[in-house]
Amino acid sequence: MPMKGRGIILTGMLLLAALAANAQTIVSGVVTDRQTGKPLPHVSVTASDSQEHTVTNDDGHFTLKTQQHPTYVQLSHIGYKTRRQQLNEGSTENLRIALTSSTVELQEVLVSANDPMLILKAAIGRMAYNYPQEGELTRCFYRETARRGSRFISIAEAVTEMYKSDYAYGPEHDAVAILKGRRLMSMKAKDTLGVKIQGGPVIPLMVDVAKNPEYLLNEENLPFYTLHLEVPVKIDNRLQYVVRMEPHGAVLFPLMEGRLFIDQETLAFTRAELALDMRDWRMASSYMLVHKPLGLRFRPKELTMTIVYETDAKGITRMSYLRNVMRFNCDWKRRLFASTFTTVSEMVVTDRLKRGKEAKRPSGRSSFGIRERFYDKVAYFEDPNFWEDYNIIEPTESLEHAIDKLKKNLKTELHNEKTNLLTNQWDGCQRSDGT
Repeated sequence: MPMKGRGIILTGMLLLAALAANAQTIVSGVVTDRQTGKPLPHVSVTASDSQEHTVTNDDGHFTLKTQQHPTYVQLSHIGYKTRRQQLNEGSTENLRIALTSSTVELQEVLVSANDPMLILKAAIGRMAYNYPQEGELTRCFYRETARRGSRFISIAEAVTEMYKSDYAYGPEHDAVAILKGRRLMSMKAKDTLGVKIQGGPVIPLMVDVAKNPEYLLNEENLPFYTLHLEVPVKIDNRLQYVVRMEPHGAVLFPLMEGRLFIDQETLAFTRAELALDMRDWRMASSYMLVHKPLGLRFRPKELTMTIVYETDAKGITRMSYLRNVMRFNCDWKRRLFASTFTTVSEMVVTDRLKRGKEAKRPSGRSSFGIRERFYDKVAYFEDPNFWEDYNIIEPTESLEHAIDKLKKNLKTELHNEKTNLLTNQWDGCQRSDGT
């Protein structure tokens, strides 16, 4: 065979090999409750033999992109039996997966201590053993939405890299960097209040109750809580202590209320469901608010968060998902009626990248420390294939509709601005030449 022909064949083989290497498997579907048929939000979905991970959206939908064809995906959710869904070649999309609720029978429960404070302090004492003892770099997806009433006024999304140092150190050593992001905002004046609240991709650095005990579980705070043991539940087929925390008495700093879930065998924190104490709205405002214009009244109504951890085969536990909801009223003093605003932010760890000496703390203009904010660091939505092969939290139908509507409104506003600018320029030309 001539050398030229051999070269063409060789080139073709190399191209096929490159395409095969870059081939991607997409696993998608909807997760429901087996008994009711209702979609299940925030279900953890992990591909086998890989580090890819995501969660279902509020409609129960998920999409997971992997470089290798997984043999199964594992799905876990509080109160449900963990399920492994086998995947056949060519049948990995539009799956319908039902989870069965998990009931805890009394004979399963062996409570070695009935004092919730002893259980909580024992879990705090086990932090050095249950969590990473070396630095780790992960890839995450972050979404932040804001609504005025029921109408979306701001949507921001980003793929980030998150570095967390050894859990023996506090969050001051940690950082988040934006790899790729986009943002849409309403152009209406009444939607842009100039209010800045706590949030952004640095939230996972702040609220990791195991990495940052000062946030919730420090010795000064604990005496101001009344603790109760609730009925145990199962997470990933493992029994969990459920410790309810209720603030009591008057304090000079804001407290949380809610539930902590602690693995009964390892004493690792596996989940936290928390809400900011709103009894003193001024104190709650100082916690939620970063900045507001003079003359704007800010009244907090709600701050809730859900923090989810996952434990690997070696028994190391890490944060995997976070959801934060803030609701507040804002109005100018001269107005009669206040507007209700709601912000929702979500973060999911999608890939475990590096650990130990290979894991480097992100630096540069795209990186955030624990006291920095997300504002004005991402660009405009447009490309429908913007995320390419990144794993993300699938947008709900309502969010997709809101994105389309905001894009349409923004284009209209930009068109009107250009028209007004050209009109003003034409008027100026007419005045300058005397016609």
